[in-house]
Amino acid sequence: MKSLVIRVAILFLFSVSLTACNTFRGMGEDVSSLGHAISHVAS
Repeated sequence: MKSLVIRVAILFLFSVSLTACNTFRGMGEDVSSLGHAISHVAS
């Protein structure tokens, strides 16, 4: 389970780095969605 969460986080960070958020607000939304995804996978 921990491995899956790490893979999801790495995939998310990789995709974020490719798309390069234009604003801090956009980056905040991306980080928030990552938090939701991790908590969903963990529960």
